[in-house]
Amino acid sequence: LLSQFDPDNTGYISTEKFRSLLQRHGSELDPHKLEVLLALADSNSEGRICYQDFVNLMSNKRSNSFRQAILQGNRRLCSKALLEETGLSLSQRLIRHVAYETLPREIDRKWYYDSYTCCPPPWFMITITIVAFFLYNGVVLDRFILQVSHPLYLKNALLYHPQLRAQAWRYLTYIFMHAGIEHLGLNVVLQLLVGVPLEMVHGAARISFVYVAGVVAGSLAVSVADMRAPVVGSSGGVYALVSAHLANIVMNWSGMKCQFKLLRMAVALICMSFEFGRAVWLRFHPSAYPPCPHPSFMAHLGGVMVGITLGVIILRNYEQRLQDQTLWWIFLSIYIVFVLFAIFWNIFAYSLLDLKLPPPP
Repeated sequence: LLSQFDPDNTGYISTEKFRSLLQRHGSELDPHKLEVLLALADSNSEGRICYQDFVNLMSNKRSNSFRQAILQGNRRLCSKALLEETGLSLSQRLIRHVAYETLPREIDRKWYYDSYTCCPPPWFMITITIVAFFLYNGVVLDRFILQVSHPLYLKNALLYHPQLRAQAWRYLTYIFMHAGIEHLGLNVVLQLLVGVPLEMVHGAARISFVYVAGVVAGSLAVSVADMRAPVVGSSGGVYALVSAHLANIVMNWSGMKCQFKLLRMAVALICMSFEFGRAVWLRFHPSAYPPCPHPSFMAHLGGVMVGITLGVIILRNYEQRLQDQTLWWIFLSIYIVFVLFAIFWNIFAYSLLDLKLPPPP
């Protein structure tokens, strides 16, 4: 359609011709995509439209130039907000709810609502919850919860133990074990209520990266700051997701249209504080297996630091390439430096400090 307005094949057409094209063929387009195209025409100060931006829009791909045109313009949307639409099915209302829970801009919410197909579904968060929290504990160990006072608590190949830190898999697999029903229950609730909607919007690759980065940062933080303690639980990954989500809401407070956002933030912070307080209390409580102390709480703090750095950058840029974000590279570099420092710390510091560690389980 655009070829007749660009006979010289320059790749651009004037804004006026673009508007006339929309008026002529607008009824054939999805209403929300038509709104985005009109916003693009209104916001372009150069007086011309790139053909590739039009192609990206119609193929559900957005280039940086297209996003910048939308961000810099007035974005005068010609119809009612997505929240005011009626006659939606249950699945459509769910998708709309997720959009308003996680995205601060109406243009992004409408884009997500139009393009989301639930294919693939949010498989990562659901799978990690089922496998890590139920399948292993229930099938392999023949019990769903291992209390820290249970004889099998330390005698498994999953939790992180300072004497067994050379077994690298333990820096990840400690998420499969939990220090009681309260620990497991809160992590499951937060992981499903926060993690699944975030994965529906941002995809499994981004959310799994934040989650795994929080898990690794949690165990490494313990190996550096609480060197004698073991670690169990998925709090590092869960706190990374939740803290990133809460920070994103605070940074985009005026744009977030989720219902009762202040109450929800308060509830989330209370739950996280309660669980963290419980972890601190348990850490300094007399151990059931002296001289090995109870699990450390430092993994929570490692997850929070990942969430408010890498996590915020990932959640802030909906469907935009992270490779073009300066802050992304800065925080990623800091994270890599921390990981390398922690690795060398684990190799050399324990022997140099002549630290007396609890015996291996």
